[in-house]
Amino acid sequence: MRDTRTELLLQAEILVRGRGYSGFSYADLADAVKIRKASIHYHFPTKTDLALALVAAYDARYDVALDAIRAGITDGVARIDAYGRLYLGGVEDDLGCLCAVLAVERGTLPEPVCTGIAAFFDKHIAWLERVLSEGIADGSVRGGILPSPSARMVVATLEGALLLERVLAGSAGFRSTLSALCDSLRSGPAG
Repeated sequence: MRDTRTELLLQAEILVRGRGYSGFSYADLADAVKIRKASIHYHFPTKTDLALALVAAYDARYDVALDAIRAGITDGVARIDAYGRLYLGGVEDDLGCLCAVLAVERGTLPEPVCTGIAAFFDKHIAWLERVLSEGIADGSVRGGILPSPSARMVVATLEGALLLERVLAGSAGFRSTLSALCDSLRSGPAG
């Protein structure tokens, strides 16, 4: 049996990550899912409802991924590398990060959507701060860095690389940037 709501979220995410929030309509989404626009309104009465559901679903997927990284990897820089690799699919699929794409349109988005985007990034920065702090404590991340601004630098670097390498060197360029980022955080000789 077809799960229309899930399919709508999947296709809407692809549309937003590829075109932006303002770059697609319910008609585009109806065409992608092969249903009538009225059926979309049944699941998501407004585009704001759809955007909030998209951010929540994206956030939940990242929660699972971040928990898996923390559970499966103990080295701080290796955790940052694994986190960075979560972005790689976007480069390979020529899609931006959902929340970054939405953040670009912040001035035109409804406030609840902006709040959801900010919460997504705040959570990632806090997770990265913890990873960096733990890495400094266990010696896997070089001492002397400040976890809070360094966590922001990690997000900014990866978001920027995702944007840039979609038009430049693709996944090879992204991997190179991720490697340089990790080398800058690693304690001891880079390698």
